Order: sequence, then C-alpha cells, then structure tokens
Amino acid sequence: MQTPDDDAWLLERSRVLGDRIRAERQRRRISQERLHLSAGISRDVLQRIESGRHNPTLFTLLRIARVLDVPLADLVR
Repeated sequence: MQTPDDDAWLLERSRVLGDRIRAERQRRRISQERLHLSAGISRDVLQRIESGRHNPTLFTLLRIARVLDVPLADLVR
C-alpha cells in the first residue's frame, strides 16, 4: 500500500493522462498546433502535459477536453 508521502503514483497518473490526451488528439487528427491554439494554452504546456511532466489546472483540462470534444471524465478516468 502506498503512503501519502509516496508521490510516484501521481507521476504515473500524469503520464497516463498525457497519453490519453495525445491518443485522442491523434485519433481525431488534430495537430498539437491546432489543439494548443484552440485551447488557449502554450505549445510548451501542451507538450509537457502530453509527456506527463506538467500538472495542468482544471480549466486547462476542460479546455483541452472541449477542443477534443470528449468528456473530461474520459481523459482523467
């Protein structure tokens, strides 16, 4: 069992989230350029989210989900 001080699971969940966003973006044939511009976030932030190296805000995730036309729950499940 993981203790509250063990944040390794958070990093893994962040990578999974990024993988889901990238997969959905590619499935819909949306470029990173189009997604970051449409979502109103920087390309660098999008790249870091997709690689699991960024902790996005709820608002950022909602913007991404809206552009991808998927429920937020599908990305963070």
